[in-house]
Amino acid sequence: MAGRLDDRGKKFRGVVRSAASARVLAAQGMEHEVLDLDHPPLPEIQLQGVDLFYFAPPPRAGQRDQRVRNLLEAFAARGHPRRVVYLSTTGVYGDCRGGWVDEKQPVNPVVDRARRRWDAEQCFRAWRDAAGGELVILRVAGIYGPGRLPLDRLRKGLPMIREKEAPFSNRIHIDDLVEVCVAALERGRDGESYNVSDGHPSTMTDYFNRIADLARLPRPAQIALAEGDTQLSAGMMSYMRESRRLDNSKMLRELGVSLRYPELESGLPACFE
Repeated sequence: MAGRLDDRGKKFRGVVRSAASARVLAAQGMEHEVLDLDHPPLPEIQLQGVDLFYFAPPPRAGQRDQRVRNLLEAFAARGHPRRVVYLSTTGVYGDCRGGWVDEKQPVNPVVDRARRRWDAEQCFRAWRDAAGGELVILRVAGIYGPGRLPLDRLRKGLPMIREKEAPFSNRIHIDDLVEVCVAALERGRDGESYNVSDGHPSTMTDYFNRIADLARLPRPAQIALAEGDTQLSAGMMSYMRESRRLDNSKMLRELGVSLRYPELESGLPACFE
């Protein structure tokens, strides 16, 4: 992200939660600040008129994103950004039974991790309406890329739901996500949400099999969906119970991005180069 902004001649500052993360940014020569959204009041930070990418995850539990709420309190006290680009999740749509989903699809989050994201979306929209700041919401599919592949899971030999019962899932390569984020800042329409995916959904089982083949690891054993509750984690099963195919045409059309990796056939091999 920093490289893309630097290429465009934009000044930027990273805001991180921990001293360890701050050291990483310092080693890269990036200006940075440390800010813990879990412990208000927040330290002094320049907010008035800036453009803000909000990438922080929500808390691990509950149905509300208190971190976003704490940040919005800081907005009220210290000035508002010009524009916020918020990374949400496609999980806010819930289970769509494998149907194609565009941004007109009603939201229906069914698990708490998605409900927290939906809460954050609503909080940011309330801020936009009250303060007049600009907002673009990116509903992002599963992110993959170098260092973001389930190799440890494959090495452990954990099973996966058999192909014919596996739900549709959607993905975006990390490099393409960065381009989409910058495009959302520059060209996203205020108040709009965009589905962010490569537009070529497949099943989770297909995804794991492709990675196993490229990594020269055994493909995971396949089990029936009915066996999943006893052999898979609760987190994995929550994904197995939701199926949707994302329509990314609005993202391509309005943000004007050209995906470098529009399908797994090109994106996964690039992760191993």
